[in-house]
Amino acid sequence: MMRSKAFARCGLVLLSLWLCIQSVPISVDKAKEKPKEEELEPSQSADTGLHYDRYLREVIEYLEKDPHFREKLKNANMDDIKLGKLSKELDFVHHNFRTKLDELKREEMNRLRMLIKAKHDIQQGNGYTVDHQALLKQFEHLNHMNPDTFEVEDLDRLIKAATNDLEDFDKGRHDEFKKYEIMKEHERRERLKNMNEEERKKEEQHYEDMRKKHADHPKINHPGSEGQLKEVWQEADGLDPDDFDPKTFFKMHDSNGDGFFDENELEALFTKELEKVYNSENEEDDMVEMEEERLRMREHVMNEVDTNKDRLVSLSEFIAATKKEEFYEKDEWETLDQKPIYSEEELREYQQQLANEENNINKKSDELQKQREELERKQEELSSQKLGLKQAMEEMEKIKAQNSKAGAKQPGALVAEGEAVVPGNSQPLPPGHQQQDVPVPVLS
Repeated sequence: MMRSKAFARCGLVLLSLWLCIQSVPISVDKAKEKPKEEELEPSQSADTGLHYDRYLREVIEYLEKDPHFREKLKNANMDDIKLGKLSKELDFVHHNFRTKLDELKREEMNRLRMLIKAKHDIQQGNGYTVDHQALLKQFEHLNHMNPDTFEVEDLDRLIKAATNDLEDFDKGRHDEFKKYEIMKEHERRERLKNMNEEERKKEEQHYEDMRKKHADHPKINHPGSEGQLKEVWQEADGLDPDDFDPKTFFKMHDSNGDGFFDENELEALFTKELEKVYNSENEEDDMVEMEEERLRMREHVMNEVDTNKDRLVSLSEFIAATKKEEFYEKDEWETLDQKPIYSEEELREYQQQLANEENNINKKSDELQKQREELERKQEELSSQKLGLKQAMEEMEKIKAQNSKAGAKQPGALVAEGEAVVPGNSQPLPPGHQQQDVPVPVLS
């Protein structure tokens, strides 16, 4: 992902403020004329990928809208900034913009609180252990102990966080590219394993042909060298290479006119070189590799030219670079296809990692299958028990019905007409049998 121009420009501002961190707190000059209040327009620049991207860009844009601060920054050089001569200018940031910075910080605090609460709820709901230290890292770019006002410490934290993230950003891109290349080669070898001998030879020949075709390209000039810049001067600018002038070249390609080459402006200078090697319509050309090549070229120029390491190239740095011996480099730039991205050992480690992951998945699958079989067995047992219970209940109902039928002839039941019952005897007398009178003794 290409970083935005606004973010690249703000790098110098942030660095300046970071070096001035020992200054007194920002105060308000009541006598200063209130500048016209401006609202930030939606940024058209690309997202930096930082989770605090919007906060970062809005802070810088509001600082740049302060006329006094902007003018002082424009006229300051890096030596003045490093010596802290710009620090006193922070005292004159107008109250209007200071209030806006306070509002931005409060909005950012609310956003972070909601984000962390959501993460906490999700993790708790899924039974995961909450990593509180990782959640607190979300606040590293501001002073969360003071949630209401934007102070110099907030600039310090924002600078450090953005600087660290930028340093990690390119390294992360290189690591991801290496993984991409290793995975691509692994998948190619796996496909070969599933082919017969004839198919394998044909595929290997095709792969070799594509590799040679990709490597067959015009000479690639060293990025930032005389040959590379003169090629841009001639082909892109339509000017005579014999009339090449570094200062004029710089001003022509400083597209935003801020007096610096940011990373986007630098990368734009490499387009002609990259087009010699990569074409999206060619089967042999990988556009992911082209972006990695672009990143390598930009890093090469920054290492050679950006002497103060502020991730920007000033006119003075650019002119000084054109006077170095390296500027007249004649050797061809070593492209990715000429330089190994990974070793066979790294490929084997990746394959072993995949094998271990596959084994773990298979093991987990076997465990789940056993659990499923055990559940099915218990389900069958339960179904059998339910069936036995149902049959037992049916038997009990039958017995109950029979007992109810037989109970109609028990004591207290109605006796059919013509039947006699002997006292003390539950059975009726046979028909025709006359009951004898039994004298009842009289108690005296």
